[in-house]
Amino acid sequence: MAPTAPVAPASFEEAVSRLESLIREMESGELPLDASLAAYQQGTELIRFCQARLADAEQQLSVLENGELKPLSLEVADV
Repeated sequence: MAPTAPVAPASFEEAVSRLESLIREMESGELPLDASLAAYQQGTELIRFCQARLADAEQQLSVLENGELKPLSLEVADV
């Protein structure tokens, strides 16, 4: 039976979670070679997914800021 293709993540957060899980598995050193190669391939696909989602978010921010991408301020205003 051929291995099934992994299901695309539903969100950026799910992709990051799955990527972190893959990294832990690979770092454990307990995966056989074939499983390690499959995990590496899946990891690169998850990274591409995350990069695309981040690029989309950056584009949306650019549009929201009238064409000027502005850094987000994390400072809390004095009340």
